[in-house]
Amino acid sequence: MNEDKMKAIPIFGYEIIRDHVLSSILGKHENDVLYWAGKELARKFPLFSIEEANSFFEQAGWGSLSLEKEQKDSAIYVLETDQNILKTNQRCFRLEAGFLAEQTQKLNGFLTECYDEVNGKQNKVSFTVKWDLKERILAK
Repeated sequence: MNEDKMKAIPIFGYEIIRDHVLSSILGKHENDVLYWAGKELARKFPLFSIEEANSFFEQAGWGSLSLEKEQKDSAIYVLETDQNILKTNQRCFRLEAGFLAEQTQKLNGFLTECYDEVNGKQNKVSFTVKWDLKERILAK
């Protein structure tokens, strides 16, 4: 298959797996499992800087990620994309949250968690990444 045809493949297959199959299989454990899976993806696809996260999100088809605010122990990112792709009212965003948490933890060396908040009216998802400056994580 040539590269142009690969780019034209509809996102429908991704939606089937992400929005229907996974939630059906995982049931009430969907949020926890997807968060863990996001952390595992971050270990398999490590970034050299958090600034690379937007490129990864776009290549993964997750949307466009931008840094909205940064403080000494936290950062807020916003995910935006076409409303037909993002489906903020139907999708769990714990996969992306786990990915951001693990990448940040690896890069800054502190215990890190990430919380997602969907704003369906604006078709955006905010990710609040928080790290504990008292909990140093040793590199593996």
